[in-house]
Amino acid sequence: MKILVTGSTGLVGTALVMALMREGHTVYRLVRPQSKMPKERKDGFDVAWNPAAVESGGSPFADAQGKEVSADAVVNLCGASIAGGRWSKGRKELLRASRIDATRALVNALAKMSPRPRVLVSASAIGIYGDRGEETLTEGSKPGSDFLAGLTAVWEGEALKAEALAMRVVLARFGIILARHGGALAKMLFPFRLGAGGRLGTGKQWMSWITLEDTVGVIRFALENTVARGAINMVAPGTVRNAEFTRALAKVLHRPALFPAPAFALRLALGEMADALLLSGQRVAPQKLQQLGYTFLFPELPSALKAVLT
Repeated sequence: MKILVTGSTGLVGTALVMALMREGHTVYRLVRPQSKMPKERKDGFDVAWNPAAVESGGSPFADAQGKEVSADAVVNLCGASIAGGRWSKGRKELLRASRIDATRALVNALAKMSPRPRVLVSASAIGIYGDRGEETLTEGSKPGSDFLAGLTAVWEGEALKAEALAMRVVLARFGIILARHGGALAKMLFPFRLGAGGRLGTGKQWMSWITLEDTVGVIRFALENTVARGAINMVAPGTVRNAEFTRALAKVLHRPALFPAPAFALRLALGEMADALLLSGQRVAPQKLQQLGYTFLFPELPSALKAVLT
């Protein structure tokens, strides 16, 4: 397949592009026109994406020689890091623009293509459910009401507009992605390796996670499986509470987990983001993936952490 990818330099994008290329797919990394564009890279081709050109009737996607690019599929991974800074007014605007505005511009560009791609896999997040306590959440559960839930719902709405273009749309609702070199786990490793790790708040909040390897596997599965469409919870079956996650991580690292982070201290340091990302939880089930027959490489936390960290 010929596959367009946005957000190709991020944690998921980098791993996905390399996996797709190993399988023999042609990968086009979408970049802004002001970015430097080598003619060819080891991890695919750079393709200029200029929303302004689309509005003026120009070609939505062009390679280094200015030739229009066609594609069979699109993977949209754009979005500034949710945990990249305290949620000030300006930071919230960046989070919205990098997801909602960017996805709207992408779908508008796809409308100009002929022929159009057959499928769009667009990033989303389990943050759409908000803090739901002990409730088991499936793809059919209603969205929450906090900032992150509202942002994610609108983000998904922009991606779903591609259905009007006769494209199959998959909304990849990412859980906590476990990887040694990036994401939430990488940030947790430092205090644990110093022997200063511990649970967050009460430790009772649920953590729905997935390894980076399975994240890439699910996206590839969604690209190829024509039955997959709509929201898909990208989490492993082995959801655990924060306290259990903490103990499992400490065991793999051969370190103690004796220093809990009090809720008030997290709120003081991080503000609203502390409640949304660290102190609340979602007990999310991968119902649709299981129905579709996806086989997880790492369905349980202990084996997943061991594979990622050893």
